[in-house]
Amino acid sequence: MPRNNRSAPLSTYASLALGMAVFGSGTPVSKLVTSAFPVFLGSGLRMALAALVLLPFVLADRRNVRRFDRRDWLLTTAIAAIGMFGFSVFMLFGMQQVSGVVGSVVMSTTPAVTALGAFVFLRERLGWIKAAAVALAVAGVLVLQLGGKSDGPDGGGNPLVGMLLVFGAVCSEAAYTLLGKRASEHARPVTIAGLAAIIATLLFLPFAIHQWPDFEAGRAMPRDWIALGWWGAGTMALGSVLWYRGVSKVPGGTAAGFMGVMPVSALLLSYLLLGEPFVWIHLIGFAIVFASVLLIAREHARESSE
Repeated sequence: MPRNNRSAPLSTYASLALGMAVFGSGTPVSKLVTSAFPVFLGSGLRMALAALVLLPFVLADRRNVRRFDRRDWLLTTAIAAIGMFGFSVFMLFGMQQVSGVVGSVVMSTTPAVTALGAFVFLRERLGWIKAAAVALAVAGVLVLQLGGKSDGPDGGGNPLVGMLLVFGAVCSEAAYTLLGKRASEHARPVTIAGLAAIIATLLFLPFAIHQWPDFEAGRAMPRDWIALGWWGAGTMALGSVLWYRGVSKVPGGTAAGFMGVMPVSALLLSYLLLGEPFVWIHLIGFAIVFASVLLIAREHARESSE
């Protein structure tokens, strides 16, 4: 059972904050990856890196893995296929069409979409606060679309298609969380993440092999390889380890409060890493979506105190 949040050391809070900051970096970093690597090749390399980093955790928990039943393997495979394979494809194709800032705002709707998914598929109580959070998340994304100028700084791309694809990544991320919640009833979350990363690598393999002959590795800059390495070993692997380390030591409501770090990290890094221009409509859309994140965190905190 998680410890009382008053007894949690500062290192636990640091793990939660850093974990969410690392997850948030994935949106702008994926924009860098799409500019240098074919979608399936880049995603396959990312998954392979994440699998390598998480493999020691899987091996350390191999006794429990041997006890996996059919349900455990089905859930793990679904996490790999939807939450990792589907997420990566939606994310990379989507980020080819929109700017990092717009992608960050759309990805910030993840907590609200997850809450809605828990209500629809897991029959969890929604309540008016979570319903309001979902409405705010939708409103924030609509502000981006209705306000125009949602594409990249060069004016290219189809913003509506891009936002829909990134939203597909949001739905995949929500499925990753909900399926992981069920799978973690019988296994450690980091073990599930490691096994799913291995399966996802195998799913990407034939597509990556097909794209490899057309990829000119010499044209990829050092920054591109660093971005790819961070997206795999950093965002997915290190982020998971940090987050799960913190979540295991605090109540759910406390952990939920740190969700707000992710969209802030994604937005700021979009400006810093991508050099994208500041646009007021982006900030307005982000503020609306961020309000939904705070509502979700507040409701989680209230539920955990009951």
